[in-house]
Amino acid sequence: MPKVAFAAAAHPDDVEFMMAGTLVLLGRAGYELHYMNVANGSCGSWTMSAEETVRTRTAEARAAAESIGAHFHFPLVDDLMLYYEDHLVRKLCAIVREVNPEIVLLQSPQDYMEDHQNAARLMVTATFCRNMPNYASIPPVDAVDSDVAVYHSMPHGLRGPLMEPIAPHFFVDIGSTIADKRGMLSCHRSQKEWLDQTQGFDNYINTMEEDTLLTGRVSGRFEHAEGWRRHLSYGFGPAGFDPLCDALGDHVFENEGGAAVSG
Repeated sequence: MPKVAFAAAAHPDDVEFMMAGTLVLLGRAGYELHYMNVANGSCGSWTMSAEETVRTRTAEARAAAESIGAHFHFPLVDDLMLYYEDHLVRKLCAIVREVNPEIVLLQSPQDYMEDHQNAARLMVTATFCRNMPNYASIPPVDAVDSDVAVYHSMPHGLRGPLMEPIAPHFFVDIGSTIADKRGMLSCHRSQKEWLDQTQGFDNYINTMEEDTLLTGRVSGRFEHAEGWRRHLSYGFGPAGFDPLCDALGDHVFENEGGAAVSG
């Protein structure tokens, strides 16, 4: 059976902004890829109804996932309904058990938007409960006895919600996958228009590329990079279990000096 990498984030386009370059590299390294947005993007338009926005953004996200050969998992809730609560953990646990990933890619526990933080927290618990037979998922799925490593991407702008710099544990060189990352983000046409109008993102794709260039500059080694932090292994796998870095080899540079964005 192939090894599996599962990228899960709050909204359509969140995977693309902060994780997609690494996800594509894992696919090239032989991993089966899975992609999920926990929320459906319902609030991401000024011109469409919520129902039309959900249909549009789900189709865009599915196209982005399919562009890299990833299995697409449908969202569970509306935007701003991402709360840390029992029924969502149980639903996500069922998906984790079905996918049975070795690598889980999540958003930063510290980010400017609580949907992002809550999606990460929900998925950490859902993954932690994957091997507990007495924890009933929704729908019921048998517990899986497997090791998994959880990694958190960087927050937007490499800063937490109180403007504090966040230093990654390691950087991944995504120079060879920036075109794939750009192509995935290009699938989200409706979100580009909405962000241009509401948040002043003058150019959606350029904003993403500026983030990768900033991360690369912080690394001091790569031009385009994504930064990652490892979640503590307790309850997930053995100490030192690091399949992402093992799989990507020379694409990885450890941030031993704790470099972070300054100024």
